[in-house]
Formats: sequence, C-alpha cells, structure tokens
Amino acid sequence: MNISMLGIDIAKQVFQLHGVDKAGKAVLKKRLSRKELLPFIGLLLPCTIVMEACGSSNYWARQFRARGHEVKLISPQYVKPFVKTNKTDANDAEAICEAASRPSMYFVPTRTIEQQDIQSLHRIRERLVKSRTSLANQTRGLLAEYGIIIAEGIGRLRKAIPLILEDAENELTAEGREFLLDQYDELCELDKKIGRYDDKLNRIFKDNQVCQALSQIRGVGPLIATAMLSATGDASVFKNGRQMSAWLGLVPRQKSSGEKKITLGISKRGDNYLRKLLVHGTRSVVYRAKNKTDEKSCWINNLVLRRGTNKACVALANKNVRIICAVMKNGWEYKVNNNLGN
Repeated sequence: MNISMLGIDIAKQVFQLHGVDKAGKAVLKKRLSRKELLPFIGLLLPCTIVMEACGSSNYWARQFRARGHEVKLISPQYVKPFVKTNKTDANDAEAICEAASRPSMYFVPTRTIEQQDIQSLHRIRERLVKSRTSLANQTRGLLAEYGIIIAEGIGRLRKAIPLILEDAENELTAEGREFLLDQYDELCELDKKIGRYDDKLNRIFKDNQVCQALSQIRGVGPLIATAMLSATGDASVFKNGRQMSAWLGLVPRQKSSGEKKITLGISKRGDNYLRKLLVHGTRSVVYRAKNKTDEKSCWINNLVLRRGTNKACVALANKNVRIICAVMKNGWEYKVNNNLGN
C-alpha cells in the first residue's frame, strides 16, 4: 500500500483513516479503535499524517512522529470548506487530506511534552484566577444587600473583609459574618494556589534563554514569555511575523469586493488566552508611554491620539508578536544584539 498522505479524524475511542497516494487517489479508507491505531500506524511506511488541531492531537502527533512519520496539524476552520455533502467521520478524514494537499495551506505548530506541561500550568492558573474573580464578585454582591459597598479590585476586597468582620455596627448578623468568613478563607486559599503556579512559571521563565530574550521586549513578562514558548516552541512553521500575528487573531478582518476594500476589527482567531495576555501586556506599556520621549513611546502616543487607546494597545500587541516571531526564529542572541523592542 503506497500511502503518501494519511488524514485521521481523531476521537476518544474511534478513528477514521483516509489515505491517498502521490496522485491524490484514495488508497485507504479504514475505521480503527483506539487500541488498533498505533499498531496499524507502526506498520505503515513513513508518510505524512495530518489531523485537525483539537483535543489530544498533540499527543497523537508525538506518537506518530516517534514511529518515523511526518505529522502536520491543521485548523478545523480550514478543513470545513472541503467536507463533501453530509458531515461524517469518513468525509471529515477525506476533507483533512484534501485541505492539507493545498500548497497555500497554513498548519498549526505541534507541542512537545515540555510545552504541554507549561500550557497545563497556564490553563490551571487561568481557571483559578477566574474562580477568584467570580468569588470576589459574588462577595461584593452579597455585601451590597447589607448596605456594605466595596470598591473593585481584589486587593481592596482583601483589606475590607477583616474590617467588616470587626465592625459591630453594620447590619451583618452572626450568620452573615460566618458566611463572609468562609468567603474570605476561600479567597486566601485561591491566592495561595495562584501564587504557587506563579512561582512554577517564574522558575521556568528564569531557566529558559528564549523566555529571557522575549522579556526584553516592552510589554512581555514571565506570563507572556512562557505562554508563547508553550504555544509556539518552533516558530519556523510561520513564514513571517505577520503570519504568527494572524494565527493569534491580531490582524484586521477584511470584507472586500472589486475595488472596494473594507477592513474591520481584528479577526480574534486562535488562542484567546494568549491574545488576552498580549493585549493586557501592551496596555501597561501604552499607559506608561505618556510621559516618555523615546522613539517607541512617541510612536505609541501619536497612535493613541489618532486611533484611541484600545486600538493602540492592539496595534502594539501585533508589533510585539512580529518581534517575538523574529526572536524565536533567529535565536536569543539575535534579540540581544539587535536591541529589538526597546
């Protein structure tokens, strides 16, 4: 069986395979269970295996690569237009092959096991931060019904709760003080957990040369540097910085026809978490540029005057991603020697 490209529609227990030869003719259509997949792949001659970038795809990519195959991941949005008639596993696997055979197709970088660990740390930390925010909002809402108003901000809430518990003149009953104490204990426990994950990410940041180089860019700190390392360990899959920026959804959407060209807001494709970190990082740079006179700060301030703060933050995030791509593709010494991002 002469298979040049193998498309696999992955799932938890059942996998649909569609193989084509060099001419694009289908030579294999097969359905396998989870136990049967790896033994079957191990018997194949080296070929290109393509899957949609989804849950467990990085695990399978590492397994197939260890068995001598070239592995590519493709975004599901690029596969959908090639699905014929009804959506079935067989049609999906065929569409994966068809999409991957296009010479202009974009592929998603695969993650190593080390990158997977870093991403897991970020995902768990993100969930804990969301839980803390939800707890803080609930606590403020509950206290408002007792006539107690606390300003926004986790820090203000931490300072206010002990004072509220000691205040004997407010409307809180013994039952109310008990639930407020429970809320405060839970808040402190979440702070400790988030702090532990921050420490783990900081250790990774300090021990990695690429992260240290990325941190020289204004608006990039330990969180962004480690998140970029986990998401794009091999930046060579991107042709240039603009392609990486488009992959993260930081370029404008277009709605053009004929000679009429319309650019809209950013596409917001890709990793929402990473895009959020990048924009928040540049937001701090934009706010601190007001009283500075260096070349980059002047560019930021002029952009704020012309387009507003929010658009300036996104534009700077786009610029930073292009610099990050250059640093990761050319090595950390390239970043230091050329003083990029200063």
